[in-house]
Amino acid sequence: MKILLCMSGASGVELGFYLLSAIEKLKNECELFCIVSENALLSLKEENKKIKDPLKFYKDKLGLKNTIFLDNKDLKACVSSGSFGIEKTVITPCSINTLAKIYSGIADSLITRAAAVAIKENKKLILAPREMPFSSISLKHMFKLSKIGVIIAPAVYASYSNSKDLDELRNFFVGKWLSLLDIEHNLYKKWE
Repeated sequence: MKILLCMSGASGVELGFYLLSAIEKLKNECELFCIVSENALLSLKEENKKIKDPLKFYKDKLGLKNTIFLDNKDLKACVSSGSFGIEKTVITPCSINTLAKIYSGIADSLITRAAAVAIKENKKLILAPREMPFSSISLKHMFKLSKIGVIIAPAVYASYSNSKDLDELRNFFVGKWLSLLDIEHNLYKKWE
């Protein structure tokens, strides 16, 4: 199985790295690809000011050794073609800008091109929009995308998970996305 995880420019980029790490650990036989947008790197640096190189920090901290990182500007990269065979694509966080481009069919970066490929190939596409509150425009975009099969899955807390700290809360979000990817896990206490 080939999975693509993208991170666009919004708060919470580190959640994408934790999801990558979980997939690497739980799905050994899959090929894992990642695109980190330029604005995601800006957000990551802004939210990790004490860390000199946050991208390298998260790669090293989480031991990401089996993920192939691609350049968001490289529109000729493997994932830009449906024939490459990406089966599942996740964008977390999905900025409102990225959401609007996907809705409009704009494919001017590798992330938006990969989303367009997922839609045209009828492959699983999961978007985790990062905004609060959502505007009427963004809600319209999410609604219309959901009508064509795109899964809208923002990081939303649920009390039944009984998260006691940030790590447990992070595991809850990652676990919800893993479930949508059909990857078995035990990252949080499920509803009984």
